Amino acid sequence: MVESKIRVEHLYEDLDREIRNSESSRSALQKSREVVDRALADGRPYYGINTGFGALAGKKIGAGDLSKLQTNLLLSHAVGVGPPLPFEISRLMLKLKLYTLGLGYSGVSLQTFDRLHYFAENDLIPVIPSRGSLGASGDLAPLAHMSLPLIGYGEFWDGGPGASADRRKPVDAVKALKDHGLEPISLQPKDGLALINGTQLMSACGAWVMEKCSHLLAMADLVAAMSLEALQGSIVPFDERIHSLRPHPGQSDVAANVRSLLKESEILDSHRHCGKVQDPYCLRCVPQVHGASRDAIRHTRNVIETELNSVNDNPLVLENGDIVSGGNFHGQPLALAMDYAAIALSEMGSISERRIYLLLEGHDGLPKLLMQETGINSGFMIPQYTAASLVSENKILSHPASVDSIPTSLGQEDHVSMGSISGLKLLQVFEHVETILAIELMTAAQALDFRKPLKPGRGVLAAHDYLRSQIPHLEEDRYMREEIDRGKVLLKEKKLREHAESASGKLK
Repeated sequence: MVESKIRVEHLYEDLDREIRNSESSRSALQKSREVVDRALADGRPYYGINTGFGALAGKKIGAGDLSKLQTNLLLSHAVGVGPPLPFEISRLMLKLKLYTLGLGYSGVSLQTFDRLHYFAENDLIPVIPSRGSLGASGDLAPLAHMSLPLIGYGEFWDGGPGASADRRKPVDAVKALKDHGLEPISLQPKDGLALINGTQLMSACGAWVMEKCSHLLAMADLVAAMSLEALQGSIVPFDERIHSLRPHPGQSDVAANVRSLLKESEILDSHRHCGKVQDPYCLRCVPQVHGASRDAIRHTRNVIETELNSVNDNPLVLENGDIVSGGNFHGQPLALAMDYAAIALSEMGSISERRIYLLLEGHDGLPKLLMQETGINSGFMIPQYTAASLVSENKILSHPASVDSIPTSLGQEDHVSMGSISGLKLLQVFEHVETILAIELMTAAQALDFRKPLKPGRGVLAAHDYLRSQIPHLEEDRYMREEIDRGKVLLKEKKLREHAESASGKLK
């Protein structure tokens, strides 16, 4: 049983700690390598060690060609296409591969492990094309590209440790190796297969999103609370008694967050007896919609965390000396979970856009389009277009990739997960939802300005005051793209949330 050492909420700290402590892995690495060496001596066929791969598993390879077999494996599988993966995803892939190899069930040589360790420690991050993985037999093409620099092929992102991702450019691997006083290495039997069999692309995409999701979900509740105040919505649908009768965990957490953020609201008191019976669903059903997405994300986080602490190589080198073939490289658990997460996040964006639209309609004393002089000014009309466009794109991206499969390797690999597609779609959906929520944040803040001198709840007020210290109220049209970009920065940073929590208590 593999011990769980990598947790999503502390992803980067945990990975860095385990990589720094990889010296403690050397005993397990050495033992698994000795198993491989003994297997080579007994003359029997072992998949991928002294045989061909995939449909060629029945072909025995002579002892003199075993190193070339592993080199050819990288070269033949490095057929990825499309734009490169984001730098952070590539770096995460490298660290996840290093961690799982270090668990000692892959039989990788110490020379190869040490070189990968050097890459990670010195921020030598390979350039990896984003397309080409089927999410079964591992993320073969992406991991082959990740491993090419070991043998003097491929590219690194230049820039060195600490350089920002947007300033890095591809540089030839041989040149980068020479700059570090290194030469390409010769792969040993099993090395190439251990490098490319795995779920590190899928895992990196899922882990990257999950690590950021807890903050995004809390911010979605904060932004919704600001819209609720600006629209003079009712607090009644957030009554704890309602949610105790349908006790989904996420639903209860969202309702509690909104109640906390709206404490001591003068706006709520001003319309408490206005006679309005019910708000539109985008306000009234925030706990149910946001909460369902929270529960879906919680499930996905658990799946991703299990995978981060798993061995997904093939064949596996076991402690008793057995070398066994299985299917731990198959990405189905990840594919299903990431499709689910994309749907959940897409719904967060969808209900947010409905609140944006409602804020522009001129309800309860708000000026239409949230600007006094319209005609010459378009106000917040067009940011809603942008949000609507992203919501619609997310609906397309939320079509599950995991229901598709195309047989490969002459039918040997006859069912694949397409989990890499799930992961890449999830990245895009997440970024779209960040933008949609940033637009709602800017729109709700503008609307809330028109409720003065009445004050919103303590948490909303603190968040609004901080936002206004960074971005002023719009009296007339200005370059709105800059406003959205600045709003997105505020949404992603922790300061806005910290100001709200300092006034109303920690958000769930």
